[in-house]
Amino acid sequence: MAAAPATDPRPLTGEPLSLDLLNTRWIQDGERQDLLTGLDGLRIWLAGNGLDAAHDGRFTADDATLRHLLTARDALAAVVDSPASADGVRRVDAVLGHGRIRATLRPEGPGEEPEFTDPAWGPAWLAARDYLTLRATAPDRIRACAHDACILHFFDTSRNGTRRWCSMALCGNRAKASRHYARTRTD
Repeated sequence: MAAAPATDPRPLTGEPLSLDLLNTRWIQDGERQDLLTGLDGLRIWLAGNGLDAAHDGRFTADDATLRHLLTARDALAAVVDSPASADGVRRVDAVLGHGRIRATLRPEGPGEEPEFTDPAWGPAWLAARDYLTLRATAPDRIRACAHDACILHFFDTSRNGTRRWCSMALCGNRAKASRHYARTRTD
């Protein structure tokens, strides 16, 4: 039995699956960090998104799953900031080629069940599929943090759609402090 995953070190979690996958890379103290450098980080990410064996028994943290997830992350990174990127579209579509939605009928009514060519593609496919859902429902709400030194992404759920920062406590306050410093230096 595997040990419980360590605590997720990322500054922003809980975003929709596709953006949460992108947010496995972040900047801390001026250095780029990457959660998915090995199986321990993969275990943390799977558990944090309810995709590990402890939650539904479908996905395990192995080399193939990590490799496919990194492929999906790179593909999503290519389209999130440039949605019309032909290369990014092709790469996301290639990930989506490893699964499909099967319509089902259950006692409680109609449903859908994802199926994968190989279970190791499951988390990667689910992240790519989530991006399609975000693009279909509110593409203008998929945002990159406005802070110059931040590479995180978020889905803007604010009422008026004007959220600019991944976190007001982190990047928002840093931007306010920078503006204040610039004003006081010129006075």
